[in-house]
Amino acid sequence: MAKKAKAKAAKTKQPAKRRAATAKSRAAVSAPKVAAGELVTLLDFVRYAVSRFAEAGVVFAHGTTDPIAEAVFLVGEALHLHPDQFEMFATARVTVREATAILGLIERRVATRLPAAYLVNKIYMRGVQFYVDERVIVPRSYIGELLESHFDGGATSLIGDPEAVERVLDLCTGSGCLAILAARNFPHAEIDAVDLSKDALAVAAKNVADHGVGERLTLHHGNLFAPLGEARYDLIITNPPYVDAEGMASLPAECRAEPAMAFDGGDDGLDIIRRILDEAKDHLTPDGGLLCEVGRGRALIEEEFSNLPLLWLDTEESNGEVFWIAASDL
Repeated sequence: MAKKAKAKAAKTKQPAKRRAATAKSRAAVSAPKVAAGELVTLLDFVRYAVSRFAEAGVVFAHGTTDPIAEAVFLVGEALHLHPDQFEMFATARVTVREATAILGLIERRVATRLPAAYLVNKIYMRGVQFYVDERVIVPRSYIGELLESHFDGGATSLIGDPEAVERVLDLCTGSGCLAILAARNFPHAEIDAVDLSKDALAVAAKNVADHGVGERLTLHHGNLFAPLGEARYDLIITNPPYVDAEGMASLPAECRAEPAMAFDGGDDGLDIIRRILDEAKDHLTPDGGLLCEVGRGRALIEEEFSNLPLLWLDTEESNGEVFWIAASDL
């Protein structure tokens, strides 16, 4: 009986294997064959990549929000160019060896559906380079821009002197990007960064070391405020999981390659945000405040927390997806 069962199981597996092999074969056949010399300049490769992405239905949601930006990113990375250098070399000719590397990256992006940042283990936020891999969500928070535009001590600043900020907390830090940007924006502040994922903290530790901010930035493993005791902060920043159940069920392949816990905010997306709003007041100094990214949850938050005077902030690419609230109003 055992042998018959084993034989039957083997038979049921064979069609699946054959289907997989056939699909792989079809993918190989359908992948365009472009000779390295057919495309000449960086712009030629960007145009080609955009066409391939459109043909394959690639989704963009990981730091680059359109096919052109993604193509520029991949071409630049294949050639070891910082994004700021692309325009300078846009019409430069590409060597055969470089062309092979670029085309390989483009085809890997199409075939694997992995976020581009995972393919090169790199992302830029506010022009600053960070390491990323599959252990962390690909950073794309609007908070990095807001730290520059609304916390610089200028006319629109939500705080006074950024050099007077003494303590900053980054909840759900992931790869540590926002915590490191905070360390750059608040030069005299001690930074704490918390995450529930040990894998994410390992990536964050690499970024902290790479940016040389280990003396001021401490990583904590735990659930939100739990590992911090009674510590209080002048500023709490957080980009927590806020995707609702419907959104989780419809995530594109690129997003499903990222850690699910970095997205999942419960049935309505507000599970973790509720906890942060409830507990933040116990960890803020009297003149402090909370800066929280919530994606498209504004309407639900305003309905449930109508008693809170939330200030909604816009960025270059978002409208009302981040709120600020002072400690005195919590």
